[in-house]
Amino acid sequence: MSPLLIEYLPILIFLGLAVLIAGGAVGASYIVGGERPDPEKNAAYECGFDPFEDSRGKFDVRFYLVAILFIVFDLEVAFLFPWAVALGDIGVFGFWSMILFLAILTVGFIYEWRKGALEWE
Repeated sequence: MSPLLIEYLPILIFLGLAVLIAGGAVGASYIVGGERPDPEKNAAYECGFDPFEDSRGKFDVRFYLVAILFIVFDLEVAFLFPWAVALGDIGVFGFWSMILFLAILTVGFIYEWRKGALEWE
């Protein structure tokens, strides 16, 4: 076996052990747990009461809008962490480029706020 493949041997052993342990855990839970279904477990909802209406009803789009806005602004803020770590290395140009990025992000946030996308009625 070539020396390059020998270096990957610990990784292959680790993956094999992981698959073996995961398979053993799933198999043990199937053997030990068994299946004991009853009408309560087989019900569509396990919250204690029947649903009020059909689950395929209309859903307010504002839920999606708020979720998308949260993801966008949350991911943009995630760029601040690597920037803060590398601030000493990137210098003044890196600082002002991030300030410009934050200014654009703030303008977008103010625009969404003014349009009423964050309002809940």
